[in-house]
Amino acid sequence: MSRSPQLPSRDSHSEALRITALGDEISSLSHLPWGKSLEEWPEDPTLARQRGISRHVVRLVRAQTHGNGDEGEIYAIKETNDEFANREYQILRELNQRGAPSVDPIAVVTGRRDSNGGELASALVTRFLPFSLPYRVVLSGVLGGKVTGSEIESMANALALLLVRLHLLGFWWGDCSLSNTLFRRDADGYAAYLVDAETGEFQKRLSNGQREHDLQIAHFNVAAELEDITLSETIFPGLNPVRASDGLLRRYRRLWSALTEPQSFDASDRHAVERAMRSVQDLGFAVEEVEVTFDGEGHRLNFRPKVVAPDYHKVRLEELMGLTAEELQAKRILASFDRYYQRINEPRPPRSEVALVWLNEVFNRVINQVPTSLRGRVEDAQIFHEVLEHRWYLGEKAGGDVGLEVATSDYIESILPYRMDAGSTNSTSTPPQSLG
Repeated sequence: MSRSPQLPSRDSHSEALRITALGDEISSLSHLPWGKSLEEWPEDPTLARQRGISRHVVRLVRAQTHGNGDEGEIYAIKETNDEFANREYQILRELNQRGAPSVDPIAVVTGRRDSNGGELASALVTRFLPFSLPYRVVLSGVLGGKVTGSEIESMANALALLLVRLHLLGFWWGDCSLSNTLFRRDADGYAAYLVDAETGEFQKRLSNGQREHDLQIAHFNVAAELEDITLSETIFPGLNPVRASDGLLRRYRRLWSALTEPQSFDASDRHAVERAMRSVQDLGFAVEEVEVTFDGEGHRLNFRPKVVAPDYHKVRLEELMGLTAEELQAKRILASFDRYYQRINEPRPPRSEVALVWLNEVFNRVINQVPTSLRGRVEDAQIFHEVLEHRWYLGEKAGGDVGLEVATSDYIESILPYRMDAGSTNSTSTPPQSLG
């Protein structure tokens, strides 16, 4: 972390302005109009649609890094007081260092004054999460027609997983909600990222009571948020906000139990431990330390994960191919590669060698067919997953596999123009039902 020098300004109060930021970001941040309230900052309408609801004034801004019209980083800037801005900045840095899914903290800006010398609120700057969506955008229907129960369930599952991961790190959120979360497409589901850590705090280990308190806050907040949008015609009829929020609690407790509580098996079952390890991996976690105990007579064994690490498939994919993806996307890509690898006659080359061939002949071949005009709308790993889904959909209609080339071409022509995870989409058009 580095501190900026006193930044020049046109008024006599410039010496009070202080930006505490990551060193590489100073050049972009120093040119922003800190002498104006955030409410007066102009905002790109496309970026405004990606901004969720907040108790604070928040703006998404695109900073020009070279002064020549090139598009630079997109930052989320929130006005708050000095204490909260500095506290949240440090918490987000700690969360990032521990590998928690959260936005990247960039800077704290204090000592802001307007042209008349009046005090302005301090600001917290975070990096905008690419391809992320506030829950109200997802549930507005503009990204895919009517919102289904499975869509809401997927978001609740993602939020439950995020809360489990935070609790495993000893972090008490204190205000878990859909509004304080950003969602990214992750294959057929979502990945959830913490975006507001203002009320959170770290403990060495959370007690059951602290976890339950966080769960009850989440349950109330999510139910209230869903209740607030039930009047929208995009929500499917019959949505029960409380019942939907109940699903978050059930998912959390199933995950917490699978990751922390012992499982009992017949001691004569030679593959019991292997299956237990795989069940944890299927949830997206690697077991780094495990405890296996036997009962007094040796008839039963207890399997208990002691240390688990998230992003099991994500890490495997990056190590094997250098691809960055969300967890479910990585799982789907690895499954596609495994099928490709198994079709190679024995003796097979090392997986690492075949992975490079598959990357060029399969994955990149799909992505490279996307025309320039449609690039950047959907993340590459998500496009590949959706092409595989579309291939299955076309095969069902045709009564047989149509092949990856046909599926890719048809997806680019009939699906991708209606998809836009990196901004707004044409809400007057109706996307085809294969992704509905």
